[in-house]
Amino acid sequence: MLDLAEINLPLMDEPNHPRLQQYEKTHTKKWSAKIDAADAFIFVLGEYNYGFPAPVKNAIDFLYKEWMYKPVGIVSYGGASGGMRSMQMFRQVLSALHSLPLTVSVSIPLFTKFFENDRFVPEEKVSKAAENLFMELREYCRVSGELRGKKKGH
Repeated sequence: MLDLAEINLPLMDEPNHPRLQQYEKTHTKKWSAKIDAADAFIFVLGEYNYGFPAPVKNAIDFLYKEWMYKPVGIVSYGGASGGMRSMQMFRQVLSALHSLPLTVSVSIPLFTKFFENDRFVPEEKVSKAAENLFMELREYCRVSGELRGKKKGH
């Protein structure tokens, strides 16, 4: 579990383009190692002003090759739209990085209604969507590992 608030990356501060992987800052090297070590990701995104949060974009932009060919599941939340606009914008960014954004997703509309005593208690259709997301992510992991292995060898 990676919490961007705890990781606390500054606004992009590396002098070189991320595709070169010539990181100078300790925080970037640590971030790179965490992302490189993972086989897949699930992002939980809110929707703000019809888009995804700036800290997520900043965290993505710090790196390039570390995201390549890795499956990405998305859970979005928001008002009536359930964060769908945020999710759609995020998929475009992921695709540009050669990540593999899943078409299966979880969207949680009016998310505040699912909190009971500060605990998130989703309705059954949200839980079922999450199960489907995990199953799809597992399949993508299985087949994308070979692709990542071939690409890392070049």
